[in-house]
Amino acid sequence: MSLNDWFLAHETSIRLGSFVIILAVMVLWEKRFPRRPTSIPFTRWVNNMALMVIYTVLIRLVIPVATIDVAGVVHEQGWGILNLIELPFAVSVAIALITLDFIIWLQHVVFHAVPWLWRLHRVHHADLHYDATTGIRFHPLEILLSVGIKFGAIALLGAPVIAVVIFEVLLNATSLFNHGNIALPRGCDRLLRWVIVTPDMHRVHHSIDVHESNRNFGFNTPWWDRLFGTYQDQPKLGHQEMTIGILEYRRPHDVVSLGGLLRLPLRPLTPDTTRYCAIASSKNSL
Repeated sequence: MSLNDWFLAHETSIRLGSFVIILAVMVLWEKRFPRRPTSIPFTRWVNNMALMVIYTVLIRLVIPVATIDVAGVVHEQGWGILNLIELPFAVSVAIALITLDFIIWLQHVVFHAVPWLWRLHRVHHADLHYDATTGIRFHPLEILLSVGIKFGAIALLGAPVIAVVIFEVLLNATSLFNHGNIALPRGCDRLLRWVIVTPDMHRVHHSIDVHESNRNFGFNTPWWDRLFGTYQDQPKLGHQEMTIGILEYRRPHDVVSLGGLLRLPLRPLTPDTTRYCAIASSKNSL
């Protein structure tokens, strides 16, 4: 069995196993060393997890193939840029990882900039609290669109199977980590955020302050925000005093209940809510 075949055969176990382990570590870490107060309703945690279950099942029903399956077909057919040029395998993997990370960063920016996409993405931002489960709290339709974008990126790029597996595991792991309600020593945080998005860095992005919510879009690496001028070091009010969420959505019925989360994209975009996606007109934006 080739290495590609092995990854194709064990991809589900690798992703599920790493997800469960990292989520368990983050939950224990949050309880032992919380960054902010932890009086969070249990129903919120359950409903955030329920969203993940719904979009996972929906993806399996609507799209019967995974990103790694697409990568396998791309490899067999020789599609994509990386299959058209001669490069050492390790270099191809590195280029694929960096490019896919940039595409996810750009996708995140676009989901803030385009009003109808923001309707979906605001389910993630409307969370009144900030912990590891925020990192899996997405509307099912947003996840479907994201999977389609990844399919296209993998095919166009010709990403190796191994790179896709590594990328998916890293994306899940870093999303859980950088949404964690964990306290890192300031020196450690400052060092880490040169190579990975830390919780303190990404928490700025979940601020109720519109200008701050249009900063720090990265999930995995911090480089794109630094390069394109969307990096902000700390929230203006500090991590203890800042407010998480969206100003217009503060009622638990709208942002905690499962029904409210699923219906949230149907709510109209008011002048206030459009401010969250008005990146082009923001003085602190691209």
